[in-house]
Amino acid sequence: MDPSSLNSNEMQRFLTQEKEKAMVNEMVAKLTSECWDKCITSTPGSKFSSSESSCLTNCAQRYMDMSLIIMKRFQSMQ
Repeated sequence: MDPSSLNSNEMQRFLTQEKEKAMVNEMVAKLTSECWDKCITSTPGSKFSSSESSCLTNCAQRYMDMSLIIMKRFQSMQ
């Protein structure tokens, strides 16, 4: 999609979509960094240990739950 060929409404939609993509990418990067630092305490081998895998799963779930709570809170404030 070439942004220069879009009308005002299309441009707004395009910018909103790009902003949402950037937010998702930022959230994934933060989640990855936080959970990696918390759960991977030694040099990783060819696969995660069961405790590392469980920790990563739980960490990611908590992070996503908190993100949803925060988004709902912001939406209710508008």
